[in-house]
Formats: sequence, structure tokens, C-alpha cells
Amino acid sequence: MNRRSFITVFGGAAAAWPLAARAQQAERMRRIGVIMNVAADDPEGQARIAAFHQGLLEWGWTLGRNARIDARWGAVDADSSRRYAAELVGLAPDVILASAAAAVGALQQTTRTIPIVFVTIIDPVGAGFVESLVHPGRNITGFSLFEYTLSGKWLELLKEIAPGVTRAAVLRDPAVGSGAGQYAIIQAVASSLRVELRTIEVRDPGEIERAIATFAQTPNGGLIIAGSPAAAVQRNLIITLAAHHQLPAVYSQPYFARSGGLIAYGPDSVSPYRRAAGYVDRILKGEKPADLPVQAPTKYALVVNLKTAKAMGLELPATVLARADEVIE
Repeated sequence: MNRRSFITVFGGAAAAWPLAARAQQAERMRRIGVIMNVAADDPEGQARIAAFHQGLLEWGWTLGRNARIDARWGAVDADSSRRYAAELVGLAPDVILASAAAAVGALQQTTRTIPIVFVTIIDPVGAGFVESLVHPGRNITGFSLFEYTLSGKWLELLKEIAPGVTRAAVLRDPAVGSGAGQYAIIQAVASSLRVELRTIEVRDPGEIERAIATFAQTPNGGLIIAGSPAAAVQRNLIITLAAHHQLPAVYSQPYFARSGGLIAYGPDSVSPYRRAAGYVDRILKGEKPADLPVQAPTKYALVVNLKTAKAMGLELPATVLARADEVIE
């Protein structure tokens, strides 16, 4: 072999080494931790995780081939969130997907190095998870749920579908910091709409039942279900109680109306999980959460459950039905 041939062969082989190395690296099994704030058998939870799986597949990550998922379900309070955070961090995953503030807060206290991608966080800056939306600055980034200003629209919508409402109970979780922010916006518009407000905590099923029953004893009342993991977990109970006591209710996310609630306005709760797969892919390929800006929702929907309205004997305004993105009959 002459010198020119040797250089050509050797050079070609050397150029192939990085390609082979990259192919081998791509096939290396990567570990992804997931903490969900709903139960494993919750249809909404299944839709969310399915969207995440689909997103991973679109980015070239196949479960069982080059990626595996370790999931923990039902992280609805501080205790379960801390337990699941410790378990997942102990597995040393490459990245963790976390749903809701309790889980993200627990992870933040447990690790400062493992990348974390959050979903369904209402105020990540106020919660101290990121330094800013554009420049998260730490090992955490993700997808926010909605801005506080959305909360005022729920009370406006309640008055539009039930003009006779003069009292509104706001169901919120006092353990979630964003609950106060949502309530403050609702308070800001309540006086102009001449609606008296009160709050109902959504932590305990028995307390929810007693509080709504007591509230319903006085006429001209309605409900607003603010965004929180606890409300998501207790949504079937809340929807049942609202129907039983004939209370018009406005919910913070579309899937509540699809579950039987009267009307809901808010962001899509499934698509962020598919989008989150894109951030997980970028992190697995070497990018840092600190350099990935927090993303806002891209889709909001007004969903009306006409079947529930008819069962309550409530005739919804034509203007509301005309604006609805989805009408369930």
C-alpha cells in the first residue's frame, strides 16, 4: 500500500469513528424520571403520559430501545412529592419530567444537578423555580400553565351564563402558592360584577362536600374551580356536587367539562406534555435547562357541556355557545 492509499484509508476510517461513536451513544439507554400529580388510572393522566411518549418517539426516543421511564403517580401533596422525588433522584436519571408545583419544589430541594422539565406550573418565577421566564438560570425549565389574569375571566363567564348569581364560592388549594394569586384576580373583578366571594378548600373530600352543601343553602350561588392539583384529583366529586346542588360552575381547564362539568375555559392540558418531550430531547442531547426559556400555553379552549346544562335546566346564552371551541351534547 502506497502512502497516498494509506492516508486515504486511514483518513476514511478516522472520519468514520465519530459517526460510529455517535450511533453508539444514540443507542445508549437514557433514563427519564416522571412525577405525575394524578393517579395512574386517571384518564387525564393517561392522555398526558401518552402525549409525552408520542413526543419522545417523534424525537427518536423509543421506550425499551434507547430510553426508559421510571414513573411515580399521585404526587398531590408535599409528603408524597418528597417521597417520590427522593426515589427518582436515587435512580440517577438523565432528566426528570415533573407535573405540578409540589413535585417541582420537592425535586428542587433534593437535587441541584439533575435537569428538570416541569409542566402545569402557574407561576414558576414566583414559586422560585426559575430566575426568569426567558433565562431560567438553574437546572429547571418547562411549560407554564396560564397567567393569573385568566382567573378573572372565570367569574365573568359565570355571570354571563348565570346572570342571577350574586355569590360565588372559589374552590382552591391553600397549600399551593398560586391559589392566592388566582383568588386575588377574581377578587379584583368581583366588585364590578357585584358578586360576593367566599373560599372553599379542596384538600379533604368530606370538607368539600360539607362546604358546598352549606354554600348551596343560600340561593343565587355559583362555583369557580381554580387551578390546582387537588382540584384535578377531586374533580369527579366536585362535578357531582355542583350538579346535585344545581350550582352553575366554571372550571379552570377544558378536561373538567369533558368529565361532566358545566363549562371550562383554560389551556389544553395534554399538549404541553408532548412539547415537553422536545425539551427532554434537547437536554438528553446536551443542552442545559438554564438556556431553555419557559414556554407559555399555545392553545386555550372554551368547552361547554350542553348535556350538563340541560340536566340543570340551564339555558346557556347563544353568545357563549357561538364562542365555544367544543360543545358536548
